[in-house]
Amino acid sequence: MRASLAVAAAVAVVWTGDPAGAGPIGQPLGLATTIRATAEPFGLIRVDLQTGSLASKWAALARKLDDERVQLALCDGDRAHCVSPAALSLLAIVDQGRLRTGRARLGEINRAINLAIRPASDLDQYGQMDVWASPLATFDRHAGDCEDYAIAKFVALRLAGIDADDLRIVILRDIVRGEDHAVAAARLDGHWLLLDNQRMAMIEDADAQRIHPLFVLDETGIGRFQPAPLLAEMAGLTR
Repeated sequence: MRASLAVAAAVAVVWTGDPAGAGPIGQPLGLATTIRATAEPFGLIRVDLQTGSLASKWAALARKLDDERVQLALCDGDRAHCVSPAALSLLAIVDQGRLRTGRARLGEINRAINLAIRPASDLDQYGQMDVWASPLATFDRHAGDCEDYAIAKFVALRLAGIDADDLRIVILRDIVRGEDHAVAAARLDGHWLLLDNQRMAMIEDADAQRIHPLFVLDETGIGRFQPAPLLAEMAGLTR
């Protein structure tokens, strides 16, 4: 993925595993493993980060999200006078999500945003590396990379009625492709589901294999994952 995420992955304190014979994210290894419901995805310990490039980048984006929430709220209340096609496109997806409940709501928004945005690199779109675009910027172009999908889903799910405490953006290392990746995560009935731009089907964190979770982002800020004993044991079993 982009350079700054690759650097962040290199300096993060995570466990290591052998990628030999790895399969795509979500392709189980045949391990009968269950991750119990916890406050964070993957049952991992979160250590909040107050400084650093990722913390600064997320804080800057959070300010943009606050501004866009005002615009989206105004458009949501008066569609006829909304002057933002991007806001109307995003709200149309939110509307469909609001008609559903539970897993169907999450799946509707995951699928709709995957279809609404075409994959495009930051270098192609902005002429620079690692731009974290706000949802309206992404929907204005109808293009983005993995963080842009994840950020748009994060905002859309919140607008659709999902509690902020049940939403995350997760940055992880895909050891199959040898690159970092971002997904949205939503907690439903005590279990975390991953909403990935690379697949329409959602999977539970317990079923995601051949990845190293690195960072977690939410409305409170950004944290670095530290491995829990259960997942460290799982990493050993895959060697």
